[in-house]
Amino acid sequence: MTTMTDSSVREFKMPDVGEGLTEAEILKWYVQPGDTVTDGQVVCEVETAKAAVELPIPYDGVVRELHFPEGTTVDVGTSIIAVAVGDGAAAAAEPVQEAVADTPATAEAEEPKPEGRQPVLVGYGVSTSSTRRRPRKGAQAPAAAQEASAAIQAEMNGHGPAAPAAPAAPAAPATGDRPLAKPPVRKLAKDLGVDLATVVPSGPDGIITREDVHAAAAQPATPEPQAAPAAVAPAPSPTAAPASYDTTRETRIPVKGVRKATAAAMVGSAFTAPHVTEFVTVDVTRTMKLVEALKQDKEYAGLRVNPLLLIAKALLVAIKRNPDINASWDEAAQEIVVKHYVNLGIAAATPRGLIVPNIKDAHAKTLPQLAGSLGELVSTAREGKTSPAAMQGGTVTITNVGVFGVDTGTPILNPGESAILAVGAIKLQPWVHKGKVKPRQVTTLALSFDHRLVDGELGSKVLADVAAVLEQPKRLISWA
Repeated sequence: MTTMTDSSVREFKMPDVGEGLTEAEILKWYVQPGDTVTDGQVVCEVETAKAAVELPIPYDGVVRELHFPEGTTVDVGTSIIAVAVGDGAAAAAEPVQEAVADTPATAEAEEPKPEGRQPVLVGYGVSTSSTRRRPRKGAQAPAAAQEASAAIQAEMNGHGPAAPAAPAAPAAPATGDRPLAKPPVRKLAKDLGVDLATVVPSGPDGIITREDVHAAAAQPATPEPQAAPAAVAPAPSPTAAPASYDTTRETRIPVKGVRKATAAAMVGSAFTAPHVTEFVTVDVTRTMKLVEALKQDKEYAGLRVNPLLLIAKALLVAIKRNPDINASWDEAAQEIVVKHYVNLGIAAATPRGLIVPNIKDAHAKTLPQLAGSLGELVSTAREGKTSPAAMQGGTVTITNVGVFGVDTGTPILNPGESAILAVGAIKLQPWVHKGKVKPRQVTTLALSFDHRLVDGELGSKVLADVAAVLEQPKRLISWA
């Protein structure tokens, strides 16, 4: 076999794909060892605490090794893939099985020592001394690596290991070694009171799966000899899963990624900023007529035109008239920071959880430009391709609960912002119009704000201005 020097192998590290992020989960590999890659080619998809992101490789070469399987959470700055470049690419293209035969099973892939800070795709990675790597049990051939990755990914999702092509005998637990199991499986064993050292693994490379733990918990305990004193059972933990946990009646979903970050942010916001919510019910019949007229306008051809577009514009007009609402509270400096720009956040429900991407400098956009930005934001969120940068720097947010048929709500502030507007369902209701009761299109708006920097007068003015524009949309011309 042709040998390769370390200089011909480039180690691609997990980049810092968002400010403040320290780790990311590998969702999917798009390449395997032996594949040829080119500069800019997407090699994997990862999920951070903010979004799912595709990672492109920054150089040409041949994939030599994938350091982690799908479903693994990796620290920023840790090498995730080795690529042979230059003269080493030809040697890397040789059959992977030949490299496996010459590699000791316990050897770790040696990484080149970086000189100074090494730039990554976005920002800079953390120091390599803070990496956290799980011991590898030797290299795998491409087919075997795919099977192992699928099995581990399925286990991380709580579905058990993928069925192997041919049944294999369970491996006995290693004597004197720590049993191999993923953190969720270890927690499950702890909750069920199962000693992992006594569990027979069925996963690849002797990995213990959730099913193995459940099977061990279901086995009857070995009776103690009559002469031995009876052991006193410890009191069950109030947070522990019951030993009789029935998977057909309950589903346990690990809290991670976007959902974990959202939960932490909402708790922090709710117990840091004193929330106040005000409500107003408004006749939006004229706004709905304007929406239909804009849909027929050639200037808006191909653009997303709906009530949310005019509601967003109404909020921007209200902020222009009341700029102090567009601010944040700096606890460290004990200052109120008034923003002279509006990054308008739009709350979006996605399969990975609630995210709030924002339209940068929305205050400077014309109505057609705002329509285009809204359409792009929604489409990107639905595809799960929202970037972390798109969710940073928001100043005020709109959440449209009306799409679910809800009249209104009391929204929680997006951390770092001072106001959020909730829009309820637009319904045909009896309404007094010009002295007579008529059917009109009516909705309810709710504005939550941080009472540390927004008092009742300012919050009321902003909400009243939004309502006034939606009731008489011609005010967009005179107030904008």
